[in-house]
Amino acid sequence: MSDKVRAAMLSFAHVHADGYAKQAMAHENIDLLAVWDEDEYGGREGAERHGLDFHADLDELLARDDIDAVIVNAITSDHPKVMIKSAKAGKHIFTEKALAITVAECDPIIDAVDEAGVKFIISLPSRTRSEVLLAKKAVEEGLLGELTFGRARIAHSAGLDKWFSGPSAWFADAERAGGGALFDLGCHVMDILPWLMGGSPKKITGIINNHSNAYPIDDNSVTLMEFPNNAIGVVDCSWVHRSGPALRELYGTEGSLVQGMGGTQLETRLLDDDARDAFLANAPDNLPSAMDQWVNAILNDAPMTITIQDGRNLTEVMEAVYRASATGEAVSLPL
Repeated sequence: MSDKVRAAMLSFAHVHADGYAKQAMAHENIDLLAVWDEDEYGGREGAERHGLDFHADLDELLARDDIDAVIVNAITSDHPKVMIKSAKAGKHIFTEKALAITVAECDPIIDAVDEAGVKFIISLPSRTRSEVLLAKKAVEEGLLGELTFGRARIAHSAGLDKWFSGPSAWFADAERAGGGALFDLGCHVMDILPWLMGGSPKKITGIINNHSNAYPIDDNSVTLMEFPNNAIGVVDCSWVHRSGPALRELYGTEGSLVQGMGGTQLETRLLDDDARDAFLANAPDNLPSAMDQWVNAILNDAPMTITIQDGRNLTEVMEAVYRASATGEAVSLPL
């Protein structure tokens, strides 16, 4: 392989697709060459906008020997088809979240990626950010003691302001999107909170409903998790909040950590004030972005910090809470 990854966009369906296209085109080690899409999702217009080849036939694009890798922004229900075909064609895969709508759909993707030996990363950008890495470091160094409670909030006003229409209308179609606010926006915190709390929950329940009636899909939710050490986690996620901080809170037997209210607020019985301030002042640097990690893995076989199993774990948590809300009964994990 040369010093550049020759890539194609697989759909412009996701609202972040244009941003990924611009990121790829600005990357010194990526040549973005082509787009595949179905007309409904804006890929033809995206290809014209960025001066790229357009393919209406996925197999035709994947047969190109001048394409090494694909950037997947297809509707979530198409992820299994698109990614399995891409892996079998030997193309490295970068994908927008979620990996798939159900765990049963994740496993064939993982099998195809493993069999093909291609480099795979799912875009979970919170895992690369300094403040999140600082929270993880505080947990791992025992500054909070044994964790007993965690909470995360993420919200915006998509339901109130009716953000989705035209090529993005699929976000409000449960069959294509998997779910609404929680499945889309909630991915970020439903991934991060268990990661900070030390692993997958053992039991999940929640309330997921529609408050605005803007779309026929969930726009308001609370998820309740119980972890193996009996710690409790709460995630609230919404498309119907006009304002408010994106909070992360961790509480344990020796202290607490709160982010989202201006810097990191850390209290711990294990450090004096000077040592605590020094800890906060030495936050980890941001990790390379998911796309940078992916490119470096392709070109240099470098390790990546976000794995396909992370994507599967996220889907499992999502599937469990949607099932729990629908049945009114707590769901045990693993599914």
